[in-house]
Amino acid sequence: MSRPVLCAVDISTPHRDDNVLRKAAQLAALENAQLDVITVVPDYGMSVVGGYFDKTHHDSVMQEAKRLLNDLVTDVLGAEANAAVRHVILSGSSAYDEILRVARADDAGLIVIGAHKPDFKDYLLGPNAARVVRHSHCSVFVVR
Repeated sequence: MSRPVLCAVDISTPHRDDNVLRKAAQLAALENAQLDVITVVPDYGMSVVGGYFDKTHHDSVMQEAKRLLNDLVTDVLGAEANAAVRHVILSGSSAYDEILRVARADDAGLIVIGAHKPDFKDYLLGPNAARVVRHSHCSVFVVR
């Protein structure tokens, strides 16, 4: 078995990343590799915004993210495939940092990430996909 394939999806936009997930599953199957699906929930805990949420908000958001990710993978790949997928739900201030950190920690052989039509702000800051491509220590497959 080869190194894991890490697939990054955004659960805040339901089914936008269906094709990303399908492609990641296809690539993992070709290599007989473990498929890990990651989603990153924004962390407001340390910011000024975090003061407006109660202490249980983070836990409830993480539980909902876990449910949404499980539902997404089941809907797109099926229940049998979902049982073999490792689900990774993290919170952080930047999705690309968390994706890169997990890829390094798991010694991923490939990151599969989607790219959307860029907004004006993306030209100034760079979207998550572009940052993952620039800073990754493994190959990155970008799905349009």
